[in-house]
Amino acid sequence: MARPSTKKFDFGEGIYYFNIRKGYNSVITIKRMKKQKALQDFSNYKKSYKDVEWLGKWDGKKFVESNYEALAS
Repeated sequence: MARPSTKKFDFGEGIYYFNIRKGYNSVITIKRMKKQKALQDFSNYKKSYKDVEWLGKWDGKKFVESNYEALAS
């Protein structure tokens, strides 16, 4: 049985990220440079797919601005 693949990239500082889960063991990570574009695209994906996860803005050590509901309002 093949091992599941892991993240093959480093997160960039100051970039917004969110995940889309498209089935068993299939996660797509989307990145956007600008906050408004990230929020808008996440909202659109949320309407199309059932399982999306907002990660937030990567600051080099952890995700900040990780509460989508607070950012979107």
